Amino acid sequence: MKVEEEAMSAVLNRLRRAQGQLAGVIAMIEAGRDCKDVVTQLAAVSRALDRAGFKIVASGMRQCMAEQQDGEAPPMTEAELEKLFLALA
Repeated sequence: MKVEEEAMSAVLNRLRRAQGQLAGVIAMIEAGRDCKDVVTQLAAVSRALDRAGFKIVASGMRQCMAEQQDGEAPPMTEAELEKLFLALA
């Protein structure tokens, strides 16, 4: 599945932010920070990763639809689409 360049840029930005957040979580744990603060930041990292994944799936589906209309690619099956979504669940 190809992802549009613009969408890929947005995904990479989200992943870089998540990477920074994760580094922050690691530093918080190493510093012995309060569990509540650590879990709050870890939840933010998780949401950032989920959003990046959903963006990839949505952009990929749009690309696949365009390729199918142009006759460049066979349509994705319902099982393939379901598998993509469930991978993020």
